[in-house]
Amino acid sequence: MVTRSLRSALAFVLSGFVGLAAATPKVLIRTVGDYRVIEANGLPDHATGRFPSRDNPNAIAEKNYVFRLPLRPQVAPRPTPTGFAWFGVALNGVPFEPGTQEYWKDDRASGWCHEAIGGESNLGIDQSLAHVQPNGAYHYHGSPKGLLPLLGDESKDMLMIGWAADGFPIYAGRGYKDPRDPRSGLKEMRPSYRLRPGDRPKEPLGPGGRYDGNFTQDFEYVPGLGDLDECNGRFGVTPEFPQGTYHYHVTATFPFISRLWKGVGDVTFEKQGPPPGARPRKPRRPDDQRPEGK
Repeated sequence: MVTRSLRSALAFVLSGFVGLAAATPKVLIRTVGDYRVIEANGLPDHATGRFPSRDNPNAIAEKNYVFRLPLRPQVAPRPTPTGFAWFGVALNGVPFEPGTQEYWKDDRASGWCHEAIGGESNLGIDQSLAHVQPNGAYHYHGSPKGLLPLLGDESKDMLMIGWAADGFPIYAGRGYKDPRDPRSGLKEMRPSYRLRPGDRPKEPLGPGGRYDGNFTQDFEYVPGLGDLDECNGRFGVTPEFPQGTYHYHVTATFPFISRLWKGVGDVTFEKQGPPPGARPRKPRRPDDQRPEGK
């Protein structure tokens, strides 16, 4: 049985957390039969942006998460799309969400989904690449920068940061140069995705314009282009699994958090509440407000 409540509470105070001063982050990780069960209230144990804000009108709220994932995960015959489920959960109990529910012309049927990081929809992403859903769920869309220092030194260690819904572990952006040799040193993992060449289809089939990263569909997977596969992971040894395991990486570039599971995600990671696309339209981000480097 493992609990991070005390550590989380200390980090909560020392980090200069904005809001929710009376709340305490809580997470409990335990083994029940063939499953790892993670119970959490979803409150981050690090500094966040100010919520609600002009760009995100939602306040962080305490949740009641109970996630279950297999202790002995299995690779599926083919990658499994995450759909609108949480991809996984960080060690502090905050969920990872790969995509968004923001669509071109607010039309889910169009298939053109705006990206949370670098897309033109201003979703109020904070310094940990996270924001808040209308139901108060704080969640990560990329590397949880506020959490990493609480787990170790990413420049020296391969940091495990969470668990995917299929049971495989999730690591930060750096992995071993040789996936079979922990003495080979660390390197930043490179995804195998790139922007598509040319232009998007024009209306009514698409938004037109060049493939520039605004939409998920702007990217394509190229086997062998980087270090990782289409699920943004690979097989190899890790500090927690010296005999080797499949594991994911959260990367600095698309897909950031994988849009596919190597196995099959547990049903406890399916979201509850209004159907995708039911929330109000978000303001568009002017060019001069794009995140640095985008």
